Amino acid sequence: MTTFLDAVKGGLALLSLCGLISCVTIENTYEPSDAEEQLPAVPVEQEHSVANSDSEAFVIPEEVDDNMVYIPDTESAPGPVTERARAEREVASNPYVITAHKHNYFLPVSFTTRLNEEIYQQNDVRLREGLIPTEVQFQISLKNQLNEKDLLFKDDALSLGITIEAWWQLYSDDLSSPFRETNYQPEVFYTAPLSSRLFGGGIATLFGLEHQSNGQVQGLSRSWNRLYAGLIYEKGSKVVGFRTWYRIPEKAKSSPDEADGDDNPNILDYMGYGELSFSIRDAGLEYAAKVRANPSTGRGAIELGLTYPLFSRFRGFVKYFNGYGESLIEYDHFQQRIGVGVALTSLY
Repeated sequence: MTTFLDAVKGGLALLSLCGLISCVTIENTYEPSDAEEQLPAVPVEQEHSVANSDSEAFVIPEEVDDNMVYIPDTESAPGPVTERARAEREVASNPYVITAHKHNYFLPVSFTTRLNEEIYQQNDVRLREGLIPTEVQFQISLKNQLNEKDLLFKDDALSLGITIEAWWQLYSDDLSSPFRETNYQPEVFYTAPLSSRLFGGGIATLFGLEHQSNGQVQGLSRSWNRLYAGLIYEKGSKVVGFRTWYRIPEKAKSSPDEADGDDNPNILDYMGYGELSFSIRDAGLEYAAKVRANPSTGRGAIELGLTYPLFSRFRGFVKYFNGYGESLIEYDHFQQRIGVGVALTSLY
């Protein structure tokens, strides 16, 4: 490497010497005309300069440190959450655009170790007779930012969102391919990046109000409302999120068949009071993990996800779930589930 650098230096020095000799030769042999002799002298800069195609000169330093290597500051560069927020803000005023909210995916094969058949048996639903453990699972999640200008802080956003997740018994021969369970989750939420940094990474706050329901009639109906607050931390390609929630109380039902009242009074025992998530991009892959738990009951869930390049903008997606509450009808039902399919949007 030293020999190569010395050779380069020698070549540059030789070129400079040749250029200097050429300038001296031209200066000694050139005789200006009478008109040119009347032009004022123009001072010449001491540094060497080279003109580009736009006639703008840039200066070449007299000395270059051979040991200096310029490395992009990837740690301080915008992370995936910041990049996404900026892209969404650019189209916030476009009436033809609705952006992705949570993860959007389609899993044509989703296998569970244990369906919640008991709930259908208790409510005398014939659906139980033809249920199979392999079904189709998909999620559609969209949002729309309401503000075009800053509300309280720079680059903050107030948004409306809707998430629909479905479990479809497409492969059941004994049933007419019904949607076994569908969960609807509308919400309004506010996000704002903080100016302060932590360990070289960026931080954003999150506040929201959401309703979640499966849209069923009495007996199979499950729903709850909650306020939530959280923090999002990003550094490089890594994203860590924390969210905690408060369930808005509902009155107790006098009987299970009553329309009004709490459908699931013990849902916090299984869903917990918060969740911790982690995501990272590496070598074209996206990894994600999410954990929620109730320490007092020892119940909760863990969810793992992996996406990989597939074709065009689509990515392959593998999802694993272990615990309680994968769907509302199964909030108090333990199961393991693994699904394979296509991710329609990024994990972030």
